[in-house]
Amino acid sequence: MRGAPDLPDDFTAFPYADPNAPHGGRLTLSLTGTFDSLNPFIVKGSPASFVRGYLVESLMARSLDEPFTLYPLIARSVTTDAARSFVEFEIDPRARFADGTPVTAQDVLFSHALMRDQGRPNHRLYYAKVAKAEERPGGRVRFTFAEPDPELPLIMGLMPVLSRAAVDPARFAETSLSAPLGTGPYKVEAAEAGASLTLSRRPDYWGRDLPANRGLYNFDTLRILYFRDANSEFEAFKKGLVDARFETDPGRWETGYDFPAARAGEVVREVIPTGTPKPYSALVFNTRRPVFADIRVRRALTELFDFEWLDRNFYHGLYARTTSFFQDSELSSSGRPADDREKAIIGPFAAEIVPEALLGTLVPPVSDGSGRDRDRRRDAFALLEQAGWRLSNGLVRREGTGEPLAFEIMVATRDQERLALAYASQLERAGITARVRFVDAVQFDARRNAYDFDMVPAIWSQSLSPGNEQAFYFGAASADTPGTRNYMGARSPAVDAAIDALVAARDEDDFIAAARALDRALLSGAYAVPLFHTPGQWLARWTRIGRPAQPSLYGTLPETWWRVPGR
Repeated sequence: MRGAPDLPDDFTAFPYADPNAPHGGRLTLSLTGTFDSLNPFIVKGSPASFVRGYLVESLMARSLDEPFTLYPLIARSVTTDAARSFVEFEIDPRARFADGTPVTAQDVLFSHALMRDQGRPNHRLYYAKVAKAEERPGGRVRFTFAEPDPELPLIMGLMPVLSRAAVDPARFAETSLSAPLGTGPYKVEAAEAGASLTLSRRPDYWGRDLPANRGLYNFDTLRILYFRDANSEFEAFKKGLVDARFETDPGRWETGYDFPAARAGEVVREVIPTGTPKPYSALVFNTRRPVFADIRVRRALTELFDFEWLDRNFYHGLYARTTSFFQDSELSSSGRPADDREKAIIGPFAAEIVPEALLGTLVPPVSDGSGRDRDRRRDAFALLEQAGWRLSNGLVRREGTGEPLAFEIMVATRDQERLALAYASQLERAGITARVRFVDAVQFDARRNAYDFDMVPAIWSQSLSPGNEQAFYFGAASADTPGTRNYMGARSPAVDAAIDALVAARDEDDFIAAARALDRALLSGAYAVPLFHTPGQWLARWTRIGRPAQPSLYGTLPETWWRVPGR
């Protein structure tokens, strides 16, 4: 994206993969929730994990040890100009789909048109920026952009490639348990909707010796088990039915691993460091709903979230409060006053930016940890009164109508439910009613994608090279497009200006300034109650599973693991 690739032309493997890793055996992983589709490229349905990458590859492979750098995969070379007004890919003549047919330029052009017209909203957004797509001599495909875009050549490099002979465009947008035909290292062995997905490694996989693949995809079989709740999932791990898990419950991480296999050293726990921004986890306000249209109401409800009490009583003090959309990275605005570059970006929209955000001191309120902090409640009531709400007969009501302040928090897991109920209890003591509605994963996804909710938990995971996807996350144009990640319905000129500056940035200083400006604009909008994050990945694994000593910036990755011989 900027600068030069870290790896030389003759690199042999990514630094976080072991090219000498043994092959064979089976890896069994688990997920909570369900799936009813093997098509992850459409809005409809709940797709199974691992289809992308394992079955369907992109033109190029992303190094997860660099902010944003791509290396050869289906495309063995790439050409662009200084302005990045076009990109041209040369298809590796060795590239083959799982049925043995070669990848052609027509397959690539077909995939682009399919994703542009019927793909998920982010695909439609990105690929619509191509003004002309054409086949060129020598197995090449050129995409000419409607206007230069520094990031778009890389986005096109990450485009999934499907076989045009195997896809019926008229039925592509329907959910299906028929696996898409891609070029990846695995094929679907069995798929039981909502229960399990089994993938088997292809012995004829065309790309197994590419440098970007050495040390990856080492298991003959990958099986993913789906569970309705986290407790059942954990019990399966304890019994050895699941080989490894990324823990998300601090209580379980602190106290749940005292079982015989763990005490005997057959199960190990590790905290894996990560180098990317910590995920922004939050309870998100749907500002499309009248109850959350006033920013003062959103700020008041944030005042009433007692993180200090929750962390001590629910989470063993293992969490840190999240203060930035780019937490723990140089892209974060936290603790950094805005410089002249940032002010130039968001200055025209000064009314949207709170002074503390410009100073870098805008952080979530800190309570006394009692669960009944009077200062926090007093500040919340002051904000509510400014917005036209007053406490009357034990309930916060709208002046004039007497309508109580009430909303629903929709959740899909027991951990989310536990958090939401605790928050609802805190709000109840302030005279505000928050009903917690538990729904299954399919209904949760469908309602969230249609923005049919008041408040939901959500997580935005960011890279060190944010760009065009930020419009899909937070841009005004995505606020009313079903299936985007603009769950809050943000329509902010300051946010849009920062996203535009981020995409247009050509040097590192401009890029960092744009990311921090975006952070300040998002924090100023009070679109969510920020939650918390862990210091790294919490990984528990049976010792029959090995992993490279060096993780990627994103932590350790299942595709780099292997089965320990003889175990």
